[in-house]
Amino acid sequence: MNHFLLAKEPELGAANHRYGSHAMELLINDLLKKGAARGRLKAKLFGGAMMQNSFGKIGRANAEFALQFLENEDIPLVSQSLLGTQARRIRFSPVDGQAQQRLVSEADVPAIELPKPPVTDDITFF
Repeated sequence: MNHFLLAKEPELGAANHRYGSHAMELLINDLLKKGAARGRLKAKLFGGAMMQNSFGKIGRANAEFALQFLENEDIPLVSQSLLGTQARRIRFSPVDGQAQQRLVSEADVPAIELPKPPVTDDITFF
């Protein structure tokens, strides 16, 4: 299972698992090292939502990358839930390949309140 943030690293950037191009290669190579048969690999894709306009078309680019990667690697896509505007929570069972998806509404995302530093005149040196 992979969760990547961007489809491809910049031309001069170092390989990093947050990029789909690197994460997918790592996943497939590790599966093969552990004894997976390449001809038995199957894929399910989830994600690519555009949850905020400020993110541009990152989600769409990720979805398009993943679809193209699977086609290039000749890995069958058995199910997909791509694009939209809602985040997803995925539960995956690697033993039997079952996946469950739950769309997350804004009401389901808890607000994170950061603790406020104490107001004091004391200074602590580390």
